[in-house]
Amino acid sequence: MGALMTVDPRRAGDPDYEWPRPPAGGYTSDDLDRLPNLPPHTELIDGSLVFVSPQTRFHLRAIRLLEYALLAQAPDEYDVDREFSVELDRRDRPEPDLAVTRAEADRGPKQTRLLPEDVVLVVEVVSEESVERDREVKPRKYAAAGIRHFWRVEGDDGRPVVYAYELDPATKTYAPTGIFHDQLKTRVPFDIEIDLTAINERPRDRR
Repeated sequence: MGALMTVDPRRAGDPDYEWPRPPAGGYTSDDLDRLPNLPPHTELIDGSLVFVSPQTRFHLRAIRLLEYALLAQAPDEYDVDREFSVELDRRDRPEPDLAVTRAEADRGPKQTRLLPEDVVLVVEVVSEESVERDREVKPRKYAAAGIRHFWRVEGDDGRPVVYAYELDPATKTYAPTGIFHDQLKTRVPFDIEIDLTAINERPRDRR
């Protein structure tokens, strides 16, 4: 996690330069829409800004595989958003790799965030720099916000392994529902079947 760094490069080496500091109490969800010069895909976790590292090829292709499959299989009442932030509360606005949303969550072209009640499934593809956030921090926060389904995607020799979870509404925690290696097949949040071995195929090859 880090603080905002909007620095004039001409002053970065100035020993008298004071780096910007977070406000008392940390940043808020609304700050992501109004702070200047934020890097793409900046997230807000516990009031701190999190800057995302460059993607690996596995990360990119795993997202692509799942995105196209979910879009192709989602009923009309659902949509799929890629790397679009979800405002969980005032101090937390993560950006899941994928989110399956209710169609009515589309509030127009100027919309900058989703709300927890808009989302039925979040997907996080684990990166080397995001292991703790994707395995522990984000699932805990997604569950507390009431998002019903969560998938965590890990790499195994270049192939995705999907760990699926469903919300226990009584405890507001996720319970595991399956671990999928070569084939993902589930009935929730709708009927889904994905060939995980097709990660390196182009979308047109799967027609």
